[in-house]
Amino acid sequence: MGSIEISLEDNCLHGKILNIADLITYEAETLGELKAAFHSATDDYIAFCAEFTHP
Repeated sequence: MGSIEISLEDNCLHGKILNIADLITYEAETLGELKAAFHSATDDYIAFCAEFTHP
């Protein structure tokens, strides 16, 4: 689950992955790009966690 915020000053969308202890953020200019950025950030975080717990 992730959040969606709008930055009118920067003309972009951004958010963070929710319900985890770490701070993982993503940003984009369109909703489609934001969804892709969210999935990419989530995949990277899962890979990092797997590597960290199973070196």
